Amino acid sequence: MDTTQHPITDTCPANTGALLRHFADLRDGTHGDASSRTDKQRLFAEAVTLLDPYAREALDKINTDLLLDTGELSATGVRRSATRGLDAVWTLAWPQQQAARIDPITIRAYFGSGSPHPHLQGGTVGDWPLNVFDAHQAAAELATLRTIAAAEIHNLVFQTGGDYRIIPALLNGPSR
Repeated sequence: MDTTQHPITDTCPANTGALLRHFADLRDGTHGDASSRTDKQRLFAEAVTLLDPYAREALDKINTDLLLDTGELSATGVRRSATRGLDAVWTLAWPQQQAARIDPITIRAYFGSGSPHPHLQGGTVGDWPLNVFDAHQAAAELATLRTIAAAEIHNLVFQTGGDYRIIPALLNGPSR
């Protein structure tokens, strides 16, 4: 199957098209046009490369608007995970988060060792399908990546008992 075009997804919005590709992969035992584990891992590595600028953009927006550019973005690239699968992690850490001893904002792409295909997730939020095979599909995931980043910072504030002071914009930014 050509992973960039498919009769089922051609007329769908990006988010439902991605879900249909995901469910078709489950049905067919494939990931895109790949059926072997090696080929699926190759497609995962390509997806991480395609997603990288969008994951960075989502985290940069949080850094600029909420953290007032006090954050530090890190990215691992594709690596072997602790569970023998593959993953790639983008994090955004900042001084108040570190002082509160909570994890940074995290976006993770992973392909678990027992999973038929990869997913996206946050450090505190669940899974989204990762069925990206071209630059257009990667760009369409920006909304999902922004949602993950926003949910992450929301959940991290609540991990501190609701201490909004870990958000520099509330202390140092313009008041309403």
